[in-house]
Amino acid sequence: MAASLRAQPLAALGLLFLVIFVVLAVFAPWLAPYNPASLDLFNRLAPPSHAHWLGTDELGRDILSRLIYGARLSLTVAVSVVALSFLLGLILGGLAGYYGRWIDVIINTFLMNAFLALPGILLAIAFVAFLGPGLLNLILALSIGGWVGYARLVRAQVLAVREREFVEAARALGAGDLRIFIRHILPNILQPLIVQAAIGMAGAVLAAATLSFLGLGVPPPTSSWGQMLNDARPYLFDAPHLVVFPAIAVALCVLSFNFLGDALRDYLDPRTRLTVGL
Repeated sequence: MAASLRAQPLAALGLLFLVIFVVLAVFAPWLAPYNPASLDLFNRLAPPSHAHWLGTDELGRDILSRLIYGARLSLTVAVSVVALSFLLGLILGGLAGYYGRWIDVIINTFLMNAFLALPGILLAIAFVAFLGPGLLNLILALSIGGWVGYARLVRAQVLAVREREFVEAARALGAGDLRIFIRHILPNILQPLIVQAAIGMAGAVLAAATLSFLGLGVPPPTSSWGQMLNDARPYLFDAPHLVVFPAIAVALCVLSFNFLGDALRDYLDPRTRLTVGL
C-alpha cells in the first residue's frame, strides 16, 4: 500500500487531507478556537485576521470553528450513510444473487428498479421535507437511495462466485447458506465493495451539503458546511470569504474520498497493481 501511495501522489494527498479532516472532527472541542455558536455582532463579516484566521460570518461567529465542527457533522453523516447503505445492499443484494428465481425478481426487477427510477437526491429531499430536518432523518434520507448501488454490486458479485468450486465443496460438506455466504462468498466480494464505499462517502458528503444548503439538513445552531454556504449567499460580493472557505472544505473532503477510492481500486485490482508497480 505504501508503494502504491508513493506511485500515486494524488492518493497520498487525498489520504493526508482525509486524516486532517478526521483529526479535526475527533478533536473539534479542543482544536476550535471559539465556540461555533458564539455570537459577536460587533465583529460581524470581519475579514481574516490574527484574531479570526478565516474571518467571521454575518452573526460574528468564527468561520474556522464552524468549519471544524462542520467536519465532524459531515464525516458522521458520510460514515453512517455508507454503513447503513452497505448493510442494506449486502443483505438484499446477497439474497437476490444467492437464491435467484422469484427472490431475485422481486428484489432486482421490482424493488431496485423502483428506487432507480427516481434520483436519490429527490427521494432524500422528499423524505426530509416530510419528516423534518435533523441528523437522524438526514442519514435515513440519504440511505434510502444509497443502498441500491451496493445491492446491485453485491448481486453481480454473488452471481459470479456462488457457482465456484469452493462454494460447491462447502455445500457438499453440509454447510448452511448463512455460513457459506459469510465464510466463503463474502470474503471474495469485499474488494469492489470497499472501493464503492470509499467513493460513496464522497457522494454522501456532497449530498449532505446539498440538503443543508436547501435548509433540509441539521438545523442551527449545529455547524454545517452546506448551511454556511446558504447563509453566505447574500454576502457573496461584500464578504466572499464566507463562501470560499466552506466551499474549499467541501471540495477537499470530496476529493479526498475520491482519490482514496481510486487508490484502493488500483491496489486491490491485481491487474492495475502490476501496472502501478511497474
